[in-house]
Amino acid sequence: MNYQEAIEFIHSTYKFGSKLGLSNITKLTELLGNPQDSYKIIHIAGTNGKGSTSNMIHDVLMSAGYKTGLFISPYLEEFTERIQINKVQIDREALARITSLVKEKIKIMIEEGYNHPTEFEVVTAIGFKYFQEQNIDFLVLEVGLGGRFDATNVVSNTLVSVITSISYDHMEYLGDTLEKIAFEKAGIIKENSNVVIYPQDDNVVNTIADIAKMRNANYYLTDKNNIEKINGNLTGQWFKYLKNDVFDLHEVKITFLGEHQLYNALTALRTLEIVKLTGYNITEESILTGFESVKFAGRFEILHENPVIVIDGGHNIDGIEAFSKAVKEYFKDNKVILFFGMLKDKNPDDVLNYLVPLCKEIYTLTPNNPRAMKASDLAELIKNNYDINVTSLDNYEDILKIVKNADESEYIAFVGSLYMIGEVRTLLKKEYLFN
Repeated sequence: MNYQEAIEFIHSTYKFGSKLGLSNITKLTELLGNPQDSYKIIHIAGTNGKGSTSNMIHDVLMSAGYKTGLFISPYLEEFTERIQINKVQIDREALARITSLVKEKIKIMIEEGYNHPTEFEVVTAIGFKYFQEQNIDFLVLEVGLGGRFDATNVVSNTLVSVITSISYDHMEYLGDTLEKIAFEKAGIIKENSNVVIYPQDDNVVNTIADIAKMRNANYYLTDKNNIEKINGNLTGQWFKYLKNDVFDLHEVKITFLGEHQLYNALTALRTLEIVKLTGYNITEESILTGFESVKFAGRFEILHENPVIVIDGGHNIDGIEAFSKAVKEYFKDNKVILFFGMLKDKNPDDVLNYLVPLCKEIYTLTPNNPRAMKASDLAELIKNNYDINVTSLDNYEDILKIVKNADESEYIAFVGSLYMIGEVRTLLKKEYLFN
């Protein structure tokens, strides 16, 4: 099996849907020798902020000298982004070889009467096996969907569980209240373990804390008052960490923009405190180096400065609200030229009240996903409800002409589904509009 054959096999398993439950992944990992038991795991669940928090923790552990795996989803441009060690993506030969091995184990599963694993279960198993082969110290493991029945929850060697911001998303699977969603996310909490909770509504925190108590787990709250922003610009933001009983951090820089990223950093720091107190060598220097070097494409990412071009994978109500706050903070009173595309099941009409007031004009795009809302339908929705100039684009190549003809003083934003953001990022890179 070569790389292309491996990718085709992995994507062909999409037809098996998204089934919540651990029986399949448990059997598949058993056949692979339970590779997920070979390293310490920091397991991260939540609606928003998983990727940013995961990357911050990963880069600090790497800076501290630990060989650190990172498992994220979805990918933005290249499939191999999903499985990384110390910022290096899995190589294509290894992906093909391990996919072939996983395919052999799946054949055994089917012969024994098990269901065929889903795409996410297959990718998770590939990642676990690769990380075992590479003899990593830590795995920063991002949940795919929910937590309790997510394929990643087959792990047991969890050093810290992290619950990031909880909001309404995937309600058909996770429930129609924040408490129900929080219950599903908190399903990653293991007996006698440690849990860090992002600062959020008391009802969410209490739900998570109750589950932690039931499992005799230590839970650690994060306090917004422990972080003080110093300043910020389009290159990043600086803050002081006021909780100084473990780390003494007077000025920390992160490259991520937006108030929510300060709280993601706060959550990452609380997690790293636990790692240090458990006996690992996490220093102030490793934090400063890791936080300043961390990059996470597609999250209020500034691609170009004159004109300003930003891409952001805000794909639910909380993500769009965070984007809106960041635009108001960093772009001041400047109206943006917006390129917007979302999936139908993300309720695009719910987020327009946040976006439209920021815009001087809007272009709609169709994300590359079967669940996408068509650009023409999205444009019609906006026209019917708002007094603003809207154009639907049938071809992503049309973006380039619009961007190249924009005045240097313009602010241009690409917002919405990651399936759209990834394609746009690749397109702009190809045209050498940014490095």
